[in-house]
Amino acid sequence: MDAFDPTPPEWTIKAIHAYEFCCPSCHSSSQEAEQVWLNRRSPVITEDRRRAWQEFYRCHCGRVWWAWSNQRPPTEFSTRDHDFDE
Repeated sequence: MDAFDPTPPEWTIKAIHAYEFCCPSCHSSSQEAEQVWLNRRSPVITEDRRRAWQEFYRCHCGRVWWAWSNQRPPTEFSTRDHDFDE
């Protein structure tokens, strides 16, 4: 399974929108997901003119959820104020 495959995997059909960037059922982080798929074919433009994509996660508890890429919490390897669109 390629997270960047342009064709969505079958399991994404049952995804629900998670308003916090974690599994809505068990609250596991995206880093604990068993499978990931990024919908890079349909970006949206945010109010600050940056692109955001849907990120789909299949959790170990069985729930499938998605959230916007710009809502992902920062990690030790990333910064929120770095402009990737330059």
